[in-house]
Amino acid sequence: MSSVFHFSPWDFFFTVLGLVGLVLDIILDIVAVVDFYRDNDLVRLGLLILFLVGSSLLVQSYSWFWYKYDHFNLVSQVEKTPSLSWLKVLHVLQLGTYLRHMGVMEMAVRKYWAHKGRGSDPGDVAVVLSHDVAMLRIVEAFSESLPQLVLMVSTNIQRGHLDTVPVLKAVASASFVSFTVMSYHRSLRSFLKDKRKQTLASSGVYFLWNFVLIAARVTALALFASALPCYVAAHLLCSWTLLLVCAWSCQTNFMDSKGGEVLYRCTVALIWYFSWFNVVDGNTRRRVVLYHGYVLADMALLCGLWFWTVTSDLAHFNYQHLIVLVCVLFVYILGLFIKSVYHHCFHPNVTSKDLKEEQEEQEQEEQEQEEQVEEEQVEEETGRAADVVDHMFRSAGTPADVVYDIQRSPSVKKTNKRMRKLAESFYS
Repeated sequence: MSSVFHFSPWDFFFTVLGLVGLVLDIILDIVAVVDFYRDNDLVRLGLLILFLVGSSLLVQSYSWFWYKYDHFNLVSQVEKTPSLSWLKVLHVLQLGTYLRHMGVMEMAVRKYWAHKGRGSDPGDVAVVLSHDVAMLRIVEAFSESLPQLVLMVSTNIQRGHLDTVPVLKAVASASFVSFTVMSYHRSLRSFLKDKRKQTLASSGVYFLWNFVLIAARVTALALFASALPCYVAAHLLCSWTLLLVCAWSCQTNFMDSKGGEVLYRCTVALIWYFSWFNVVDGNTRRRVVLYHGYVLADMALLCGLWFWTVTSDLAHFNYQHLIVLVCVLFVYILGLFIKSVYHHCFHPNVTSKDLKEEQEEQEQEEQEQEEQVEEEQVEEETGRAADVVDHMFRSAGTPADVVYDIQRSPSVKKTNKRMRKLAESFYS
């Protein structure tokens, strides 16, 4: 049976790389906690723990919601191993998402040892499972990694020195978040009909403009936090509230419950605080222009307040601070330019309507494949039943009642409806 999705070796490589990055992120979190504890910096230690615990609770909530929405229809053997009660316990212990990662790895490995035959292709299953994992990584990156990065950068600025190791850590953190966004982008591309034409150049440019925009945004927030730390919470609350109103006005329908949708809109507002994230189809270009205009103005305000604060204590005007201010804004504009290059040269020229038409064609092909497989199985099982009856007639010499249960193999793995909604929004 032909595959619904295409799980390439590069997808397997990015899956492994993402899992390695997840482990390294945990190690770096532990190191950061130990460093703040040794420095007796209890305020920053408390903030860091708040980011870690809050993000973990948020991600585990999404994972549990999605298992519940899918009626706990588990596919991978790893996910089937624990009972429903133990699955709930794993989420309470903040380990549920790691089970999802292991499920993707299992199906990805089975992809290369699977024999052609009936039933779902492990590559299809691996892609479908990776869709949820990609979205969970997005939530984790914007609720933990970026707030933690702002905290780390602002701390080093306040201490008055930028050593090589902290700078490398900051670059690595920003790269990891950009890689997470790029992986999410590759997941959305899997819904396109020409998904096999996705090149590394496309992913590379997508990674680059996200890295530049995120780095500029984080730097502006870190500069503001280093000069006016008492006002960071107020800025976050005001900006998040405004963005939440915008998310609410979009009338998203990503989750399958009212409570889940409220949680999703709150999460979208948090993601928008750092970077753009398309959630509904429609006039995307106008919304993108308004969003980046707002963020650029907000960054100018943050950098301006930082510049005014640090220069007011100096006896003489320091041009270095002015250069930093201009560079941060210029880098963000450069990121917007790279983003426009991506959309002009690499972004697929499709709309949400095209995706819906492709979905209808794909569902029709899947139905025809299922009907063909069922017909072949019925013929095969009927032949076996006839052989059994014939054998019993010949051996017993009298008619016998024969009951034969025809079992059919599982159908092709269904599409992840949640990510398809996001794909339709992304390509609108």
